[in-house]
Amino acid sequence: MLLKFATIRGSRMWILVLLVGGTAWLAWSNGANDNFKGAATLYGSRTLSYRGALTWASITTVAGSLTSVALAHGLVRTFSGVGLVAPGAINDASLAAVGIGAGATVLLATVLGMPTSTTHAMTGALVGAALVVDSSGIDLSALMTQFARPLLLSPVLAILLTSVLYMALHWFRRRTGVTSESCVCIGSPCEDPVAVPLGTLAADCISPKGGIEMTAGTTSACVKRYAGRVMGIRAQSTVDTMHFLSAGAVCFARAVNDTPKIAALLLSARAVAGNLPINGVLAMVTLAVTLGGVIQSRRVAETMSRRITDLNTGQGLTANLVTALLVLGASRLGLPVSTTHVSCGAIFGIGVVTGKRNARTIRRILAAWVTTLPLGMLLGAGLLLLIRSFGV
Repeated sequence: MLLKFATIRGSRMWILVLLVGGTAWLAWSNGANDNFKGAATLYGSRTLSYRGALTWASITTVAGSLTSVALAHGLVRTFSGVGLVAPGAINDASLAAVGIGAGATVLLATVLGMPTSTTHAMTGALVGAALVVDSSGIDLSALMTQFARPLLLSPVLAILLTSVLYMALHWFRRRTGVTSESCVCIGSPCEDPVAVPLGTLAADCISPKGGIEMTAGTTSACVKRYAGRVMGIRAQSTVDTMHFLSAGAVCFARAVNDTPKIAALLLSARAVAGNLPINGVLAMVTLAVTLGGVIQSRRVAETMSRRITDLNTGQGLTANLVTALLVLGASRLGLPVSTTHVSCGAIFGIGVVTGKRNARTIRRILAAWVTTLPLGMLLGAGLLLLIRSFGV
């Protein structure tokens, strides 16, 4: 009897370790892949340096994660698999497999520099684990309606809305007399240029390393800025301020949505019930998401900011406004969409309008999206079989 009790107790302890570890692993991976997405346009348009954009993204992510405490109870139920898989197909071992499998899927994309959806990685892992438990316990109609359809529609909507909004704002800018300011790009080479209006000379024009390279006019290497005033306010200052705030809003909204989603894996487990406080779990997830973003965001940041298309501040603001509009609108209507797909789709839209899109990078991102769910399924199923083989 004592031996049996010790075995059960040891088994539960290992499940708890796997659940906590899997949730923290997924939170880290989510932060590494997702935290910078809202601030990508700030870095891409050279409004802020990488460190500056990362700092702003981290601050607003933490704020959003802490705010999610108020919404945790409802969102935990939404993202615990209810409605997608049969209740009997969800147990502590399968939840641990989902956390580890989804985390590995997202982290692999991060290492490759590809932005991907944590929601779809979690869904794939959940379906894979559920198939191991009960192959008839999957609601295929819910899978198509809640996940596959938004996967296809949300980027297309983002591209269309961004194209329309950018052309409308471009027309408005011309009507109000705001013009693009020509500049010279100073640097060696001009990767981080100093924008100096033509006809002026500043101390920054002198390169400390010598070998100055100069490009005149508005080119992809130069920062495009706006000259003129709208209702007495300097156009560039207005655009910069709105761009900065919109980037923070996207990061904030993403964190509000993602933090409880990840915490749901741990809080839905029977091994955790009554043992771990919900606020403590959310705090752990917030810390892991933030650290993952601070330490491992660079590859995805470079892809979204510099490798899809060239951006200026006005284009970055347009992309963020569309992202916020679609994500918040979909949330209000109860339609699940991926912030990753929407934000990338908005940047794709800018590239479509300007004709400066990088087709190779876009194809790689789309390939990452298509493979996220099936890879999550394979890892979720395989990890659950491995956990079971150890008798946990």
